[in-house]
Amino acid sequence: MSLFRSGWLSSVSGTVKAVDDISFDVYPGETVGLVGESGCGKTSVGRAILHLNLPTGGELKFNEKELNQKSVALVRQDMQVIFQDPFSSLNPRMTIGQILEEPLKVHKIETDEVARLKRVSELLTKVGLYPYMRDRYPHELSGGQRQRVGIARALCMEPKIIICDEPVSALDVSVQAQIINLLEDLQRELGIAYLFIAHDLAVVKHISHKVIVMYLGKVMEIGDSDTIYGEPKHPYTKALLDAAPIPDPKKERGREKIILKGELPSPLNPPKGCVFSSRCNFVTEDCRKSQS
Repeated sequence: MSLFRSGWLSSVSGTVKAVDDISFDVYPGETVGLVGESGCGKTSVGRAILHLNLPTGGELKFNEKELNQKSVALVRQDMQVIFQDPFSSLNPRMTIGQILEEPLKVHKIETDEVARLKRVSELLTKVGLYPYMRDRYPHELSGGQRQRVGIARALCMEPKIIICDEPVSALDVSVQAQIINLLEDLQRELGIAYLFIAHDLAVVKHISHKVIVMYLGKVMEIGDSDTIYGEPKHPYTKALLDAAPIPDPKKERGREKIILKGELPSPLNPPKGCVFSSRCNFVTEDCRKSQS
């Protein structure tokens, strides 16, 4: 049974249909990668799931129960988020301890102060930080340490699914690997499911069991990680993979690539039919008439 299900989800941001009829499932302990160019609607999917932006169409289900504006509050503890920027997502006026204590107070998980302090120390240790760091402020930590605090804050609620909104894109490459390994360790230990939003194909390949490829608010291809990376079916998926360089110069020069033509269309005026038709090298008249 799926933990989370999105059925024909849509979300409008201003006059732009940022998410257009997206359907997928997330199972317990599974990582679903969501990839695509900047502005394709990846983050909008995460925000719609959390009801930070209200969905304008489709349905969302969590543990087979429909999510709406009222019911989402009842499962808020089970659905948490790790933000892209580890600095702006932490209150600079609060110590790390206060940041981690706040959700425990709000949700009345630990009412005793001694128990809260113990819980904060346990969370810091779990994400690879020292307990004494609870007395420090965000600006006193490195970028990687701040993101670990963000992960600890998400773990406060003992969630079943975490929306990871480009959690490593603002970090150095060496630190990225540490954070990815931490997320994988936590998943094995706690059985958490992740919706992992990113534009780095290598990172998504490493961590994801299933991958969703988006373009202009629509899903171009969805499948298990090995299939998407080994035998991509959609020209856009192939073009994305071809854009990633190969370290071997001989192989890089010798391989055939799909080079996208033209510019990314405006989301205010997307092409009719398949939204990728204006840039596809294999476009037919049917593509311009039908979305499927």
